[in-house]
Amino acid sequence: MPELLECGRIINTHGVRGEVKIDPWCDSPVLFEQLPCLYIDGTAYSITQSRPHKGFVLCKLEGIDSLDQAMTLKNKVVYLDRDQVELEDGAYFIADIIGFSVYDTRTEQIIGTLEEVRPSPASDLYCIATPRGQVLIPAVPAFVHRVDFENRRLELNTIPGMLPDEN
Repeated sequence: MPELLECGRIINTHGVRGEVKIDPWCDSPVLFEQLPCLYIDGTAYSITQSRPHKGFVLCKLEGIDSLDQAMTLKNKVVYLDRDQVELEDGAYFIADIIGFSVYDTRTEQIIGTLEEVRPSPASDLYCIATPRGQVLIPAVPAFVHRVDFENRRLELNTIPGMLPDEN
């Protein structure tokens, strides 16, 4: 059984020949062009055509040939097989770092646990559970010191005032 990762949601149909419009939850809608198939409700659908369109992805899935068939997939989450994605050196899936302890190089202490990575217009945000509540830190190179997979630790460079006990 392949290891599946969420990669988007079908938000609508497109045209009358069964294309679906996907809101991609990955770095780039172009990723869909390298995927041979998508998984929806545990069923694999071969991708016969995929193209970016205004920040979304339009996909033609094998066996989905009409507007009515495409409508049955509306609002479904789509998954990819992680083994079918070639990552660049240093790149990783967000799912691989969830649960990592978060170490602050400035204060030299563990500040919490990474709960989620939340998309936002300027940059993704690391949502960190701390003893004093949730902390949001931009996932940008200025704050990310290192991702240590061996020790399951995300090392960040915070600035004064960023942590709850500093306000």
